[in-house]
Amino acid sequence: MGTLYVVGTPIGNLEDLTFRALRVLGEVALIAAEDTRKARILLDHYGIHTPVTSFFEGNEQRKLEPLLAALEQGDVALISEAGMPGISDPGFSLVRAALDAGVTVVPVPGPSALIAALAAAGLPTARFLFLGFLPRKASEQRATLQEIAAVRATLVCYESPRRVQATLALLREVLGNRPVVLCRELTKLHEEFWRGDLEGALAFLEVNPPRGEFTLVIGGANPEPAAWEESRVRAALAEKLRAGLSRSQAAREVAALSGWPRRDVYTLAGEMG
Repeated sequence: MGTLYVVGTPIGNLEDLTFRALRVLGEVALIAAEDTRKARILLDHYGIHTPVTSFFEGNEQRKLEPLLAALEQGDVALISEAGMPGISDPGFSLVRAALDAGVTVVPVPGPSALIAALAAAGLPTARFLFLGFLPRKASEQRATLQEIAAVRATLVCYESPRRVQATLALLREVLGNRPVVLCRELTKLHEEFWRGDLEGALAFLEVNPPRGEFTLVIGGANPEPAAWEESRVRAALAEKLRAGLSRSQAAREVAALSGWPRRDVYTLAGEMG
């Protein structure tokens, strides 16, 4: 029985591949890659000629059995398009299937946009919550943010240039105006960090159209938020009700921001009609 190696690969700069990863990729019998084209670019750069097979979201279920069969004959390395497999990338299903089949799974740590962003952002790192990519549907995005609105840990999520402005606007609406760091094109030629708050980030992207992939690092909830005055609660409720939220949704979001008990905010929303 072979070993499944979960190998981290560069997220932009090819020099970030570790010596250990180089050795493993050259010694295994097969590499399962999320993107075979990008894998071949990396392997060719280092003169590695190991056979490569595809393993991505669209085919992972039907590729599990062939890959488990390959593991019966020798070692297999799993790599994603960039970074660590299984971290907002395919990989979990193969790792789980391999473990269930009695295969040894060995991590070969490498680059990660999540860790790189946290390390350089300048926001607290003692505790953080990784959200991956937020759901595509706006209603599901809102529900996710409502669930974590009171979390005091630093928040981290990935976002595409096409959706980043809408995501920042929703973060501002649901979580309030928190500190944020926009980490763009990490480790690549045009790597950029913008530091400020959510309102400032929206203004910045209005005049600097987003390009490249983003990692957003967002400040956690205030550990002891001062309760709002009733007039401010009413104003926030009125704004959210005008935006089309139900009384329950509006109460939940305003309660998370205001320091008021949700039941009291809901009652106030009822009084407002």
